[in-house]
Amino acid sequence: MDNKEISHTISNDLDINIPSELSDEEMIDIISVRVEQLLRADPDLLMSYLYRLDVLEKNIKASLHVSLEPVHVTFAKLIWDRQKERILTKQKYKQDPIEGWEF
Repeated sequence: MDNKEISHTISNDLDINIPSELSDEEMIDIISVRVEQLLRADPDLLMSYLYRLDVLEKNIKASLHVSLEPVHVTFAKLIWDRQKERILTKQKYKQDPIEGWEF
């Protein structure tokens, strides 16, 4: 899978710069740093970002009870995994533009 689209989406939504040529683990590390900053400075904004990134509340709650990793790393992985899932779904169900609907 191409990490360019994923990193672009997350970069925009979390207001950070993520180079697309990094490995998944390196990207998760960058995301976790931003998540940790938001947890400390503005947790409400982080929750808003998680909502915008379509990270399901049930997954957030489940990960908090199960994960042995720090919260910011757990959230970073949830963000990364969800964005990968969203892009795969978009690719799988991609439809051609409807004729006459060009703007």
